[in-house]
Amino acid sequence: MNLSGLLTCLESDAGFSAVRDLAQAGTGAIVEAPSALHPLLVAEIARSRQSGSPVVVVTATGREAEDVAAAIPGLVPAARVAVFPSWETLPHERLSPSSDTVGRRVAVMHRLAHGDDADPVAPPIDVLVTSV
Repeated sequence: MNLSGLLTCLESDAGFSAVRDLAQAGTGAIVEAPSALHPLLVAEIARSRQSGSPVVVVTATGREAEDVAAAIPGLVPAARVAVFPSWETLPHERLSPSSDTVGRRVAVMHRLAHGDDADPVAPPIDVLVTSV
């Protein structure tokens, strides 16, 4: 579902204009907002950015990371989104994460390092979402 019209409706808002200006400047910034606005802000940054580097979004939980990543394609249909999964274990635990998690993390790192528009399996990443 294409919800990109929501961003057009918010263009006159001063806060969104400030976020757009930061994205266009390409200098990087920390933007804090209520969690309900995260997908909209990330979409505005992804839509307005000028550089080729990905927008990095850090969320509080893995579930929130998945939710933000799921919302972005509806707001910016051309955005290529990836979730960098959490490690699943704490440093003091003597457990390793599952092989699925390790594989997903390696795949995301490969896309970051070698993403290619011509490669449908490993396209570049426009928005990288991860949890703390």
